[in-house]
Amino acid sequence: MVSFLVDNIGELVTNLPGTGEGGLLGIRRKAAVLVEEGDIAWIGPSRYAPAADRRIDAQGGAVLPGFVDSHAHLVFAGDRAAEFAARMAGEPYTGGGIRTTVAATRAADDDLLRDNVERLRSEALRQGTTTIEIKSGYGLTVADEARSLRIAAEFTPETTFLGAHVVPPEYANRADDYVGLVCGPMLRAARPHARWIDVFCEKGAFDADHARAILTVGKDAGLGVRVHANQLGPGEGVQLAVELEAASADHCTHLSRADVDALAGSRTVATLLPGAEFSTRSPYPDARRLLDAGATVALATDCNPGSSYTSSMPFCVALAVREMGMTPAEAVWAATAGGARALRRDDVGVIRPGARADLVLLDAPTHLHLAYRPGVPLVTKVLHNGAPQ
Repeated sequence: MVSFLVDNIGELVTNLPGTGEGGLLGIRRKAAVLVEEGDIAWIGPSRYAPAADRRIDAQGGAVLPGFVDSHAHLVFAGDRAAEFAARMAGEPYTGGGIRTTVAATRAADDDLLRDNVERLRSEALRQGTTTIEIKSGYGLTVADEARSLRIAAEFTPETTFLGAHVVPPEYANRADDYVGLVCGPMLRAARPHARWIDVFCEKGAFDADHARAILTVGKDAGLGVRVHANQLGPGEGVQLAVELEAASADHCTHLSRADVDALAGSRTVATLLPGAEFSTRSPYPDARRLLDAGATVALATDCNPGSSYTSSMPFCVALAVREMGMTPAEAVWAATAGGARALRRDDVGVIRPGARADLVLLDAPTHLHLAYRPGVPLVTKVLHNGAPQ
């Protein structure tokens, strides 16, 4: 494989606290990064940079680890722009529109679903997302959930079985029967294509008892645990996530003091999804409260056609700084290293020898510009697995 030297870096964000200028981001100035065989082989001052087959000039700009989007719903068909317009006119978000996407997804063929995932994955990559998690959850039959995960696995190893997204219409008033289907035939069909299992633990979706049953069976089958928790109101989702040692509790919008303390005392990452609050005009999560308590926080897009139709991690960074009490450094860390922790990964979200060579070059002197210049396409080049995209 061709080796690359990324040189003339004005600010290198390593996410190695205590190195360089110290602090959360471990910033180095006037730096270079050597990439060999898809991994980072060396980092250091530009003046000591080793030889490489090709040189990439960062032109004095900032270089960051690739963004790690640990919560996305990309396998779907259809459009819910009208629902968005209705919310902007004052209708509240209830999650009920998920069934609209379920109907469209079931009616779509594999090629249409695959093309949509490829479009959104490419869109995210252009904006610096090099690692992405993709959930099922818009099929809600044994065959449709299995094919959703099979298609997702063509694009990422971070696939999540979300058969327990909502109870589909054909199981109305028979939630127990649907939970039995999810725990049995659906899980067996999904298991070969999934790394994780998730449940939407929320009023109007699945209560804590049903969620616990589904997640426990999935965990026993060898899947890692994730939980949609406390998005629409207070609930038991966060406590359940901590109880089951979930990698992440996602949304975390409505938290009690006990919820915050539970997250702070656990390995469960609080994954915050500000795109959902932006698109539903809902209260934003209080990231400052979580960080001050000592909880680990990640940022993700929640890219989906109903409540957060964005693939832009830079946009979510800007929202987190503007609306959720995070500093720019905390938001950048949460969108990179935080996402990696939410996926229990140590090879991404960081720039160090031996890590995967996922790098984002900015047309900006520092990481601060991601929040300072919201909506501006600052990403000029992306290296994914050591290859320029």
